[in-house]
Amino acid sequence: MQSPPKIETTNTKRFQAKRDAILAAAAAAINEQSAKGMTFADVARRVGLNTTSVTYYFKRKEDLAAAAFEQTLAWLDAILDQALAEATPEARVARFLGVNMERLARIGRGEEQAVAMLSDLRAMEEPLKGKLLTGWRNIFRKTRSLWGTEGSRAETDLRGARAHVLLENSFWLNAWISRYEIDEYPRVEARLMDVFRHGIAAPGERWAPELFELVHEEPEPGREAFLLAATRLINELGYRGASVQRIASELNVTKGSFYHHLDAKDDLVIACYKRSFDILADAQRLAESHAGSQWQRIESTLATLLDYQFSERGPLLRTTALSGLPSHVRNTMLDRSNRIARRFAGMLSDGIAEGTIRPIDPLVASQALMALQNAAFDMRKWASTMPRERAVTFYASTLAYGLFDDRVLRD
Repeated sequence: MQSPPKIETTNTKRFQAKRDAILAAAAAAINEQSAKGMTFADVARRVGLNTTSVTYYFKRKEDLAAAAFEQTLAWLDAILDQALAEATPEARVARFLGVNMERLARIGRGEEQAVAMLSDLRAMEEPLKGKLLTGWRNIFRKTRSLWGTEGSRAETDLRGARAHVLLENSFWLNAWISRYEIDEYPRVEARLMDVFRHGIAAPGERWAPELFELVHEEPEPGREAFLLAATRLINELGYRGASVQRIASELNVTKGSFYHHLDAKDDLVIACYKRSFDILADAQRLAESHAGSQWQRIESTLATLLDYQFSERGPLLRTTALSGLPSHVRNTMLDRSNRIARRFAGMLSDGIAEGTIRPIDPLVASQALMALQNAAFDMRKWASTMPRERAVTFYASTLAYGLFDDRVLRD
């Protein structure tokens, strides 16, 4: 049998290389501007093409965004295959984290392009959305299987919490790893894996939190309900996916009512973030004024925030909703997020000195705690299948005692 003409192979390689370059540019645009904010013109500019040339590869912008998300899902699937080749849950998680860190180092050195973050996935339109969500659910189940597939319903619930915390921490790494030099990445990886392996609580510390009463009142009547509805939609659909019309429809009010509360959509997102960060800071302040050890203060802060996220009073606005915001607004919100994380780091440092917190890296552990409470919104459906106290305990245990400690199943 004759080999295909060389020119055909060359053309196929050229086509694939150009398509890959377009996907890399699309991923960068999505990460900066969100899937809704990405444009063909911007993607074309990034790869040195005209807009018409991009449409040769992808007919619609939605098709390009979906292809970028599918590439991310395929990347996660491949990493999980590598991790599942290891013999134990601990070795699998370490491999998963290690491969992620190696890729971040290559990206930092300019040797590889970042993939598209999945925070905008739910903002896609059908039928693409349904296909992508099916892919995401498969990734979640595969991640959960790092801890095995056999066991009771309680074991499956705990593995679900662990899988979610592991995935969210791998995504959140993109937000804070740039504060370290690339040659420090192996140390950061070791410190984060230490938290995953053994948690933050010193040996002998029990999980017995006291829930703080979070009282947050907006000065203007009706504004709290407005911000809560907006927060839920922005978490679900992203900054650009949650239009003013959709938010108004959620509350069954007119668009005019929106502009009665706020002057512009950016003002809405800023107000939602301020509300969420104020609640986080309130929980930390209540903890610091609370009697007891630093561990007791930290466990009560986590329990209070998770209880809030899983209740009808929640959620808090996810930091992943920053994608698409104007850069000056995004940077302001990230600064506030970093202040919250540093406060956690201070509490952890005091606990280490006191002996109720393990000798961990408080800066790394504080970012893990930020990912924990930040991502809990996505687990509301999971939490609704069990008593809320149990959901809070299972979810918090992932970092309180580590991803491999089963004591909450016995308590």
